[in-house]
Amino acid sequence: MADAIISQVVETVAAILKDKIRYEFNLVRGVDKELLDLSKKLKKIREVLDDAEKRAVKEPLVKNWLKELEATAYEMDDILDEWNYSLLKHEMEASVEPKPKIGCAFIPSPCSCFKKVSNRRDTAKNIENVKAKVAQILKEKDEFKFESNSQPGTDFVKPQSISMIDSRKVYGSDIQMKKNEIVSKLMLDAANMQILSIVGTGGLGKTTLAQLIFNDPQFGEDWLKIWVCVSDPFVVAVVAKDIVNSVRKETSPQDVSQLDVVLQKLRESVSGKKFLLVLDDVWTEDRDKWEPLKINLDCGAPGSKILVTTRNERVAKMMGALDSDIFYPKGLSLEDCWSLLRDTSLAGRSEEEFGKFEDVGIKIASKCKGLPLAAVVLGRLLWFKNLEEWKLVERSEIWELDDEEVKLFPHLLLSYNELSPSLKRCFSYCAVYPKDHRIHAETLIEEWMAQGYLPYVRGNGSVELKGREYLENLAMRCLFQDTKKSESGEHIEWCKMHDIVHDFALFLRKNDDKERSCQACDPSLASHVQKYRSLSWDKEESCHVCDCFKSVRVLKIKGKTPPVGMEKLIHLRRLDFSNIALSKDGLEIICRLYFLQSLLLSWCKLTEIPREIGNLVHLRRLDLSWNRELKELPESMYSLVELRSLSLEGCSRKEIQKEIGNLVQLRELDLSWNWELKELPESICSLVELQILKIKGTDINCFPEALGELSNLCRLELPEFKVGSQYKMLGFLKKLYRHLIGSLDFKIYCSSISEMVELVEDARQEQLKMFLQKLERLKISFEGRMNEREQSSSSSSSSSSSSSSSSSSMWMEVVEALVPHYKLEKLQIEGYKGSMLPHLMSSPLNFIKQIYLFGLSEVSSLPAMGKLPLVEILNIRYVEQLKVVGRECLGIESSSGEVVVAFPKLKELSIDKCEKWEEWEDITDEEEESAAVSIMPCLTRLSVFGCKSLKKLPHRLLRKASSSLRYLDIEGSSELVKTYVKDKEGSARRSISQHHPQLLLRH
Repeated sequence: MADAIISQVVETVAAILKDKIRYEFNLVRGVDKELLDLSKKLKKIREVLDDAEKRAVKEPLVKNWLKELEATAYEMDDILDEWNYSLLKHEMEASVEPKPKIGCAFIPSPCSCFKKVSNRRDTAKNIENVKAKVAQILKEKDEFKFESNSQPGTDFVKPQSISMIDSRKVYGSDIQMKKNEIVSKLMLDAANMQILSIVGTGGLGKTTLAQLIFNDPQFGEDWLKIWVCVSDPFVVAVVAKDIVNSVRKETSPQDVSQLDVVLQKLRESVSGKKFLLVLDDVWTEDRDKWEPLKINLDCGAPGSKILVTTRNERVAKMMGALDSDIFYPKGLSLEDCWSLLRDTSLAGRSEEEFGKFEDVGIKIASKCKGLPLAAVVLGRLLWFKNLEEWKLVERSEIWELDDEEVKLFPHLLLSYNELSPSLKRCFSYCAVYPKDHRIHAETLIEEWMAQGYLPYVRGNGSVELKGREYLENLAMRCLFQDTKKSESGEHIEWCKMHDIVHDFALFLRKNDDKERSCQACDPSLASHVQKYRSLSWDKEESCHVCDCFKSVRVLKIKGKTPPVGMEKLIHLRRLDFSNIALSKDGLEIICRLYFLQSLLLSWCKLTEIPREIGNLVHLRRLDLSWNRELKELPESMYSLVELRSLSLEGCSRKEIQKEIGNLVQLRELDLSWNWELKELPESICSLVELQILKIKGTDINCFPEALGELSNLCRLELPEFKVGSQYKMLGFLKKLYRHLIGSLDFKIYCSSISEMVELVEDARQEQLKMFLQKLERLKISFEGRMNEREQSSSSSSSSSSSSSSSSSSMWMEVVEALVPHYKLEKLQIEGYKGSMLPHLMSSPLNFIKQIYLFGLSEVSSLPAMGKLPLVEILNIRYVEQLKVVGRECLGIESSSGEVVVAFPKLKELSIDKCEKWEEWEDITDEEEESAAVSIMPCLTRLSVFGCKSLKKLPHRLLRKASSSLRYLDIEGSSELVKTYVKDKEGSARRSISQHHPQLLLRH
């Protein structure tokens, strides 16, 4: 791991020696030779680091040698940082000092000269001290007799094509038997709440077993099922909040500082309900933390169950599980372990090839100790290796470790040892996050950059791309899990670490020596900074920066005010001050942290940005979002030529300064939700590297012509797009067809049939069609009225009915021309004035998942929407002329013995404010009894609001619907309320309820 920081020091030394001629004075005499000599020594050490790091696992002396080397390398890096800082500070101060009016301008003042020479002499002395330490380390290197790196570590390359194992497949008969045993126990009636526990080591499959139980069909609709992954440390308020959120499906975070409030909500959420609560991966043995939760969970209905997974038997007993209710799953059998490893590593190969690898493969599988995670990680390691390489893995000394602490890590060490030095450092750094933390990929990559773990690669954005490559490589080795891809599917956006992998990362950073302590601050914080040079500081009260924090490079402050002494943190690369009120003075201090690469200042109540922001010449990301009182930005900000990402989201900007065109390296610009922003400056077209432009929530409807010529622009989030005679915008979209966007809101202003014809012709042009086919969400709103003069003119030349039909057909053509049939998942249509819905609303080729139809003034019937194969949500509101929903809406024409499914994926159906709706036609007795007809098999919620003319629901259709129907919401119809809610003995209610015993009727 030391190689990453040594490489950084060597590169920095080379850069200083190359660029020294830029400075006003040469280096202090002899320092350049000292640096060259130091660089040569470090390069010699690098030659043996691969062997040293492998031996360090078993040899404490080697491990201590590596840690001393790493500490010395960091010390040298800090010295170089301070040197560069003093030079940069001098340049910044000189740029604001008034020039002398007399004398020789090229002769610096004696005081200034003395100060600079003094600084450099101090630097020279510090370098000499480091050089002495390196000399001693180099001498010890020879005593260890390390082997030179015969083959430097290489980054793992993702295979181009491979048949991956199905993650849903579960190996081992024992896990199925254990699952059936636990489910049977959970189904037993009990007067009180019962607690059961699954206990086993990390990576054994406890969570998999719990998931099998949780999803068992025997836990039907009469059970309230709750899954909570418990973090370490165990925080009562957080666990309670997660339970409440799971029950109430809330998305907004609750204030967990008020424990009584959260516990009261917990009690209300489960009171009187029979629940199955899974608490996955509990660590705490503190009964005082568990009791408040248990007391409030006790108010659930009799028969409620809690299932706990933990690595510690004492945790299970502390929580109240009886000995007979604690289950200990076994590891995989050798046969199952070999099957899992084989299917992971040899997928797609023939049975003959399986036979060649079987003998050595079984030996490797035996070393997995029954851990499924070990088998998967080892299987990934063995991808595309030949038989001889398999034998080398089997003979690895790592399996002979005696250290109790690393019994779970041998399979991970094998994968780890094949990583490049930089990848090793990136991986072990992830232990800085707490267990079960959902890691944001962009944040992690920025922190890797801040630590210097990513090698410098020439080219715009290349460092960030290298970070994404590293993340993908680690995920491919199963060192990350639960990865979530971005909307485009191109890269990882979120991920987690398995607990055993997190433990392994902690082990790698463990310092066996006595760590430095600090008398002035929390020793654990000092130790954390020493290990990671990273700190997440949660301090409500005012606090001071301790001297032991000087080396920190990544800092996130969660308090109310910035700490005193921030100016000491000159090594900072990433600073997150989000949600902290910052004064101008505080911001000016931040602007003296010259090495900052990422600065996050969202929701800081900023009113102005000082001109000193221009001092942050290394800044690559600046987030100023949601500072709504922010005034005009200083011109100096637009001199930050290294800036890659700028967010001004929600900053109430009325205009964007033309100087933004100076940010020539900018790749992402977020101007969303600046409601008064009406135009973009022409200079924005100078941002040739721009990839992402977000302007959603603005009033921009006029764009620079050259915007569509930005060749790198791949994502454009547009505001509501106005189309019509007064808004000639549709043609502009043709220039942007290459730029991928996720959503688009069309607001269409058409005052005549001729305008609608022109709109359809534009929409059918090939470039615009290609543009529309990239959409995932589309909203079409029709505004205004048709020109009455044109309508009457049309009527005089033909019959009124013919004119009406022509107009309706034109409305249909507009929608069908604008709606793509490929990636679109959500469609919303408002203000539609055609008498019939377009054909796409009944097309099996339509893959839309959500449909919202609002304000349809002329539609009197619904088409065969039951043919839509993927629609999950259908919301119909304010369809003024709708009187009958006929059977044809289901689209269940007779077929030759094949099963016909109407609305196969529909989960939620809502019909609101259709005041003239009188009848919902039922299916026939034959269709209800037919096994070849399936209707809404996935429907869980049916809502009928404000349909005052509707008197009854289709009984046979609802009985035919799957038993998944859980909610029936009725409001605004007295007849329906009387039939289904007030008349509890009514035959209609009883008829439906006997098929849906868990149906909740609400009004």
